[in-house]
Amino acid sequence: MNRTTAGGELTNSFKKYKLNMSNQSRIIGAGHYVPEKVVTNQDLEKLMNTTDEWIVERTGIHQRRYFEEGKDTTASMGTEAAKRAIQHAGIDKNEIELIVFATLSPDYYFPGCGVLLQKELELPHIAALDVRNQCSGFIYGLSVADQFIKTGMYKTVLVVGSETQSNFVEYSDRHRHIAVIFGDGAGAIVMQRSEEKNKGILSTHLYSDGSMAEELFCPHPGTRLKTRITHEMIDDGSLLAHMNGNLVFKHAVTRFEECITTALEKNNYTINELDLLIPHQANLRIADFITRKFKLPVEKVFNNIQKYGNTTAASIPIALSEAWAEGRVKENTLLCMAAFGSGFTWASALVRM
Repeated sequence: MNRTTAGGELTNSFKKYKLNMSNQSRIIGAGHYVPEKVVTNQDLEKLMNTTDEWIVERTGIHQRRYFEEGKDTTASMGTEAAKRAIQHAGIDKNEIELIVFATLSPDYYFPGCGVLLQKELELPHIAALDVRNQCSGFIYGLSVADQFIKTGMYKTVLVVGSETQSNFVEYSDRHRHIAVIFGDGAGAIVMQRSEEKNKGILSTHLYSDGSMAEELFCPHPGTRLKTRITHEMIDDGSLLAHMNGNLVFKHAVTRFEECITTALEKNNYTINELDLLIPHQANLRIADFITRKFKLPVEKVFNNIQKYGNTTAASIPIALSEAWAEGRVKENTLLCMAAFGSGFTWASALVRM
């Protein structure tokens, strides 16, 4: 507990805490994993009353990846992405002190995937926690890791976003507006304490609006309606995700603009000084709207939804990993990541690499 002496001086423990508040956290490595199975729009045409033209026009998606039973799980994909991020960071895995795992599609109802990844990486007894903020889960997780590092509690943190979503969509006409969107995959980053000023995570900004919770949600399995799963729920679609697409789009473009602007203004930057924007890969139309709104050249916005679909909590770390590998993320790159999704929750992070 923080105390003062009779003379009013801070104790040594509080002085140490105050000193650690000046720490910076940096992203030192990134990695991603996507399943081998490629599912094209033409493949989906055989399962539902849809067309490649319809899907591309409304989402920008041409293909996505689906997990393979017996090979890929949310935790195992996260583990593979984590191994690649650790290798990219050039650290020993035993330096990791905390795992933050973001997903809406865990392997089990409980426990969460964080401890499963901890087991797979063979990192006994380190802390592991799960974040359930859906599409904005990765940035929420990054912000959690940032706080732990800046306060001095941990030096090295692994943040993972991983999703297995193709097993909860229904390939039918009643669910096609959602089934065509989602894909599977995982991305991860390694964050580490740094004493270098004006670099690393400059700020994170987290928001929510629970009044919109039922506009994009999956009601079952859950306890709010106080009923057990029944065969009738399967028949009437109660086990399926529900989305008010037009309302989600309207709020998404507004909140994206707000949280990106806030991140830049907080750090006294203008949009023209931004080197790269990585938006959550929800819909290419949203990303294009934001690109036009900020008058950004297309080379300053990274999109890969065309080949992966919406991988929810995994979309930003997958994109960051790919952008880094392509040389679009370099030393001193001013990078903004932003997301919006179910909850509604939305978030942004501004980073000087």
